[in-house]
Formats: sequence, C-alpha cells, structure tokens
Amino acid sequence: MAAAANAYEEAPPAAREAGLGVVALVVAVLVSYGWHLGFHLANAHNGLIAASWTAVGLYVVRMRPRHREGWLFVATGVVHAVMFFGRQYGLHEGPLPAASWLGWVGVWPLPLAIAAFVWTLMAFPDGRLLSRRWIGAAWGMVAMAGAMATASALWPVEYDRTGLVAPHPFDLPGAATAARVWEYAQFSYLLFQALGTVAIVVRLRRTGGDEARRMRWLAFAVVMDILILVAGVSILGSPVPGLLALPLVPVAAAFGILRHRLYDIDPVINKTIVVGAMLLLITAGYVALVVGVGGLVPVEERWRSLLATAVVAVVFEPLRRRAQRLADRLVYGLRATPYEALSRLSAQLAAAPEELLDGIAATVASALGAREVVVWVGDEACMIPRAGWPHPVGRVNPAPLSGLHHGPRWHVRPIVDRDTARGAIAVRKPPGEPMTAAEERLLTDLVAQTGLVILQQEQAQQLQAAARRIVSAEDAARRRLERDLHDGVQLRLVTLGLELGALAEQVKASGDGLLVSRAKDARAQLLEATADLRELARGLHPMVLAQDGLEAALAAVADRSAIPVRLRVSVESRLPREIEATAYYLVSESITNAARHAAASVVTVDVTAGGDGLRIVVTDDGRGGARPAAGGGLQGLADRVAALGARLELDSPAGGGTRLRTVLPCG
Repeated sequence: MAAAANAYEEAPPAAREAGLGVVALVVAVLVSYGWHLGFHLANAHNGLIAASWTAVGLYVVRMRPRHREGWLFVATGVVHAVMFFGRQYGLHEGPLPAASWLGWVGVWPLPLAIAAFVWTLMAFPDGRLLSRRWIGAAWGMVAMAGAMATASALWPVEYDRTGLVAPHPFDLPGAATAARVWEYAQFSYLLFQALGTVAIVVRLRRTGGDEARRMRWLAFAVVMDILILVAGVSILGSPVPGLLALPLVPVAAAFGILRHRLYDIDPVINKTIVVGAMLLLITAGYVALVVGVGGLVPVEERWRSLLATAVVAVVFEPLRRRAQRLADRLVYGLRATPYEALSRLSAQLAAAPEELLDGIAATVASALGAREVVVWVGDEACMIPRAGWPHPVGRVNPAPLSGLHHGPRWHVRPIVDRDTARGAIAVRKPPGEPMTAAEERLLTDLVAQTGLVILQQEQAQQLQAAARRIVSAEDAARRRLERDLHDGVQLRLVTLGLELGALAEQVKASGDGLLVSRAKDARAQLLEATADLRELARGLHPMVLAQDGLEAALAAVADRSAIPVRLRVSVESRLPREIEATAYYLVSESITNAARHAAASVVTVDVTAGGDGLRIVVTDDGRGGARPAAGGGLQGLADRVAALGARLELDSPAGGGTRLRTVLPCG
C-alpha cells in the first residue's frame, strides 16, 4: 500500500487524476449495476460501505496522496464493491450466466474484507499502527482471515446464510469437516472486532491534543453505529439498521483525517450523551413504573400511563441537569465549558481589583485547557505583565505587543478598545493541541470582557489619582494657612499683647486703678484670642505632625482630649505625608465625635504599620448609632480614606459604642 502511494505521488498530475478516475469508475459500475440487479436488504450494507469508503478514500488520497489511511479506505471500499456486485449477481433469480462464479466472488472475500475494515480502524488517523506488537496482532488477524477466506473459497461454509441462487462452484471432499471447523472459526469475526475496538480505546488513551480530537470523530461514529446495531437487534431482531449505519464511520473519519474545521465534535458528543442518557433513563423509568405498578397494584392501564407520565415530567429537569454535568465531565474533563467560563469571568468582577486579573488568567486557562496564561497591560509599544497562571508573573521587562511570546504553542490576542491597544492575553497550549474554532470564539469573548475590566481599572486608577491630588492640594493649602497664621496674624497678636502688658504697667504707675483694670482685661482677652487662634492653626495642620511625626501628633491630640484616650501607636518610620495627615485627622475627628456626640467615657486608639498598610482602629464606649450623613464629619473621613484607595469600616450599633477601622495603603 505504501509503494502504491509513493508511485501515485510521483506520477504526473494527469496520471494521478486518471488513476483515481479509473478506480472511481470501476466501483461506481460495480455498485450501480449491483443495485440495478435488485434490492436485497441483507446485502445493502456492502453497497453502502463500498460507495462511502471508496469515496472518502479517493478524496483523501487526492488531497494527500501519501496518506496511508486514505489508501486503506480505498482498499476496503473496493473489496466491498466486488463483494456487493458478486452477491447481487448471485442473488438474482434466474440464475444469470456465470452466477455460480460471480456469486462465489461475493462470498469468500468476506474475512479479508472484515480484516481490512478492522485494520483501517486500528490505523486511524495516520495509517500507522501503534507499535510493533500491534503490527504483529494485525498481521495475525490477516493470516487468520486469509485462512478463513481460503476455506470459504474451497467449501460452501458461508452459503447457508447468503441465500445465493447458484451453488458453490467447487465440490471438493471434506465439506462436512470444513463446516464443523467453521462453526468455531467464525467466532474470529468477534475477535477481529474486539481487536479493532481495543486499538481505538488504547489510541484514545495514549494520544492527546490534535490527534485525540480527530479520534473523537471516529469513536463517536463507531459508538453510534454500535448503539444503532444493538437497538436494531433488541427491537427489530435484525442487525440490518446497524449495518446500514456503517457509512457514518468513513464520513466522520474524513473530518479527522483532513483536520477539517468541523472536527470540533465536542458539542455534538455532549448533546448526544445528554439525549441518549435521558432517553435511556426515561424509557427505563416509564417501563418500570407501568410494569411494576401494574404488577403490584390492580390499576387500569391508562391510569398507570398517566402516573408514569407525571413522574417523568417531575424528574425530567433534575435528571437532565445531572446528565448534562456527566456529559460535560466526559467531554470536557476538568475543562470549563464556554458557559461556565463566561459565568466565572462575571463572578470575578466582584473580586478585589488586585485579584481581578489573576482570576481572569485562571478562567482563561480553565476554559481553553492551557498550560500557561499571561495577561499583559499597556499600549502597543510597551506592555507589562500584570497577571499569570499557573504561577504569578515575576519581574519581566516591558515588551512591545509584537514581541510577546513568539512560539508555535503561544497564541497572543491583543485587547483593543477604540482602535487603541490596552493589553493582551497570551495563551500557551499543550504540545500538539492547536486552537479549535470554538476555543477561538471563546477566547475572543474572554478578551473582550478582559478589555472592559482593564478599562475599568484604568478609569478607577485615574479617579483615585485625581482624588489623591485633591487631598494633597488640600493639605498643602492647610499648611500654608497654618504657616500664615503662625508667622503673620499670631505673631502680631503676641506682639500686641506684649505692648498691652507694658502699657498696663505704665498705667499702674500713674495710680488710675480703673484704667489698669481695663488694660488687664483687654490683655487677657487678647491672650485668649491668641490661644484660640493657635488651636485653630493646630487643627488646620499641626506643626508637630510635620516636625515630629504621627506618634507625637496623636499623643498631643490625646493629651488635649476632654475624655481619657488609650493610645497605642506602632510606627517605626515616617510614612508618606498624605498617609500621616489622613491618619491624624481620622483619629482627631473620631476622638472629638466621641467626646461631643457619643457621650463616651473612654476612647481606644490602635495605630499599627504592617505589610498591608497602616491599620487604624478607633473604638469608644458611647451611645453608638453613628451613621454617615452627606456633608457630615464621618462622610468626609470616608471620602478622604477612599481617595487613598482604602475603605472606612463603621460599626456603630445603638447602645453598643462605635468602632472605626481602616487600612491605609503605604506602598
């Protein structure tokens, strides 16, 4: 067969086409003239096999002349064409001239035809057997088939079930012995079929990726044909339906051999398993209810049927869901179905922003069965890896879109929004497993959803950066105002107080007691106003915070508090200015609210710097019931904390005190 393929490949194109035409013409004449001689149901499958297997084989060798499997299909089809014509000729009542010899030709090659059929299945999809042991088993099958064909050619061991009109052309001694031996030898047909089935199963278990996907077409067709065969024997008492369905096998195999885009059979198998399981369960349940209830309870048949129908209607949907899960597991394995992948991606949108892209990478890997997934973020000239699966991305230098993951197993899909690159998803498939059409569509959908996520994160980062700039500008304005009050108005008031003190001493020397009293009162009011102004300036932006840090500033707030404050600060070094300012105002405002509004007797403040940021917890034992209100102090604190990318947590049940908690990011 390999030599024929090589010769065919080396032949000129015209000779190739002519050779294919001759084979097609011979098979077409044999099959068409055989049908012209009459219709015999028991022989119809041979004609269908001849036409379908020859057509598929010729198409394959025309597209790929060196493909061994195509030549095996042609050989199997030609043998069945000869058998079909011979049997049709021998079955014609008359009989026709030379019916004995032509009918004989339609019978004795049967073992060889079955062996060729099984060898073709064993060698699918590339025409090569699995190993030397399988080659030995295949040649053993051929040797057994040759011996059986020889016996059938010499003695009429197969004639009893063929119904040929003309007798066997030979009348040799030993026919009775040959018949007795044939009673046991014919079980070899079952061994041949078992050998082919085992070979398909072993190849399915050993192979993966593209070859496994191509094998699924053949396995699906074979299983369906077996089911039809079993159903025909069980219901009709005849294997003819299964034999008539045999052309499904070469048609399905053609998709796998040629790697046609339609070889993505997973959805077909999935739905077939679901429908088949539901039909089996419903039929079994219906029969069990009708027969079982009828045997136990004397109920009329119509009521039994009505009861069975009601039960089937109730359990249909739960059974369908379980059958669907079973089909998904059998077809996709641990891989998520397209619907599950999109559902998981939607669920990931509720995750924390820093975990969102990692979740997307895991979802893409689960949906596509990928070995590795990397999510890149940036523009076309500079992209940075932000998430990865199965391992987080390490320190990788930025790269342009055109330089991402070159290689046959990598598939890079850019994330584009309004003709602008926002990032990319890089997927590495297992060796030998290309991206199918369904996976391409699913990846396109996932990339589109990821683009929305990246755009949302960019907008959130821009809003947070704008809020940080507003907070920084507000703090800068506070510092300027505090400095102006301290160095300007406050200094002038202190100088004026000193002048009033000197004036009071001069008035005292004059002996005017009333004037002295008024001067002292004016000086006292001036000093009180200066103290109020100093306190106001300290509230705007405390000088101690800028000079000595957060711990000293919070200690000053605790010392000035109207109620006791239990303060614990664990900060080893200075923090960013906006972090210290936000922490100071949060603690200061909380202590003030506890004293003025909550009627608290004590306030506990815990400030700790850790790996996740600056933890701040302020707790009081007041009346509770605090709620953020628009324009209120709590809402202002929540807005200020949110500007730094944090969240203010408030727990204030009525009568149970108030607890404020937040973690300010310091990175």
